[in-house]
Amino acid sequence: MSATELKDGDWIRGITIRQPWATCIHAGKSPENRPKPWSWRGWVLLHASKAQPTPTVLRDPLVATAIRGRELPLGAVIGVARLTDCHLDQGPTRCSGPWAERDVHHLVLTDVHELPLPVPASGALPAWKPTQDLLDQVLQQLPELRL
Repeated sequence: MSATELKDGDWIRGITIRQPWATCIHAGKSPENRPKPWSWRGWVLLHASKAQPTPTVLRDPLVATAIRGRELPLGAVIGVARLTDCHLDQGPTRCSGPWAERDVHHLVLTDVHELPLPVPASGALPAWKPTQDLLDQVLQQLPELRL
């Protein structure tokens, strides 16, 4: 499926995530923690916000291991993933991974694809509709991606 067949971005949304969490998703971070539930299901652009990461977060052993040797782009789309679920934390029986925060909503991301080159873009909160030009730039880097 080409970007020209997918008009107006109705099939995809962008999600803006602060660094280093955005890059940690490429290293297997799941879930993405959010204060409010999301109704959107489907493909999302993974957008790294423009905000600088805090030094204390970068020193966290889990984060440091996940981002070792990786760039931390800011203000750019760095990947694509499928958002398959959003649920309120229900404790360690349902959400036992090290990334799951308590008493928040968990976005479950699958089929994560990292872009070879970040695509500069402005994001928005909570979810935003990408332009066709941005989608074209992203999909050009992922020709094998089946949407």
